[in-house]
Amino acid sequence: MSLSDPELPLAGIKVIDFTGVQAGPACTQMLAWFGADVLKVERTAGGDVTRNQLRDDPDLDALYFTMLNSNKRSLAINTKTPEGHQVMEKLIREADILVENMAPGAMDRMGLGWDTVRAWNPRLIYGTVKGFNDDSRYTDLKTYENVAQCAGGNASTTGFWDGPPTVAGGALGDSNTGYHLLIGLLTAIIDRGKTGRGQKVSVSMQDAVLNLCRVKLRDQQRLEKTGYLEEYPQWPNGEFGEAVPRGGNAGGGGQPGWVVKCKGWETDPNAYIYFTVQEQNWKRTAEAIGRPEWVDDPGYGTARARADKIFEIFGEIEKWLADKTKWEAVDILRKWEVPCAPVMSMKDLAYDPDLRTSGTVVEVEQKGRGTYLTVGSPIKFSTFKPDIKGAPLLGEHSEEVLAELGYDGPAIAALREAKVIL
Repeated sequence: MSLSDPELPLAGIKVIDFTGVQAGPACTQMLAWFGADVLKVERTAGGDVTRNQLRDDPDLDALYFTMLNSNKRSLAINTKTPEGHQVMEKLIREADILVENMAPGAMDRMGLGWDTVRAWNPRLIYGTVKGFNDDSRYTDLKTYENVAQCAGGNASTTGFWDGPPTVAGGALGDSNTGYHLLIGLLTAIIDRGKTGRGQKVSVSMQDAVLNLCRVKLRDQQRLEKTGYLEEYPQWPNGEFGEAVPRGGNAGGGGQPGWVVKCKGWETDPNAYIYFTVQEQNWKRTAEAIGRPEWVDDPGYGTARARADKIFEIFGEIEKWLADKTKWEAVDILRKWEVPCAPVMSMKDLAYDPDLRTSGTVVEVEQKGRGTYLTVGSPIKFSTFKPDIKGAPLLGEHSEEVLAELGYDGPAIAALREAKVIL
């Protein structure tokens, strides 16, 4: 039976989850949070590889797995056997959605490719994540998070101009792609409600990363037309090449910004704030940092006049911040409507009371582990709040799922004895 509340929006939607690692599981986990019955199909030998990766306890499923597979059920099955394949056919005939992010061709080799399963179930929505889309010359390239960030344009535009391309800490290739797929699946559900037909929904990691880098694609076109990008630190005195450069911590949106030091930066690597010099708020910004004379100074009065002095301005801001913690600085600057934020570390976020109250960060009970900390739904609803539950143990629901398909006790025992299920 489903682990979700029957009153949730996606209650009654049956999802077969053939995903592993992060991109696919992030998508299916959110489906489960919103009420879908998500059945994670895993190998009998070890299951999802993240169960064993980066473990903090050798006897428990890794946090890597539990933080991406909450609210799901687990069926551990050998799909390569005739009996296992038969079970999958029964499940797929009753399912609404199947999601997979296996290597190219893997589902076809298992006899569970799109052409096969849509014949079994024409209403099925088949979601797939790959590294590159079907028209790419790299369709056979094995892809992980940082591969996708490099192929999607993020790395080339991240970091400082005198250093190498740099990947971001956020999962732009993995979770971001999963959430793009989620949008596609929900759109396909709406379409099926109108037409009665299922369809295949595909998202590539390269495409999803590029979608988040669209402003850099904007800048590429501007650079080719003008030869410079005035909101980048290289302007007006630096040089531009043929491609969008790395801009350090520049804002990139037309409002100069930078990460600046606060009190304690010598010993705390996160004692910084992000400070934006917003053009329409220049008067209040100058007054906030104790430099009101800049307001009427023609050398500072406009964004263009300030461009060649922007790092001098950030230097003066750091002097003003020298006796203020990042928290104190933001509390002062918010009153002056200066766009800013503390650089919050993972520890800051883990113990932030507001994030706990909102359910953005939650403590979850996990079998064998006790409680652990994870992210809750970043999407907030006025009518319900997703209840985040523990992730399934490997094969925890195998017997339950087979019983729902009509297998009796002896038949289930025979499948276990034959090592078709765990």
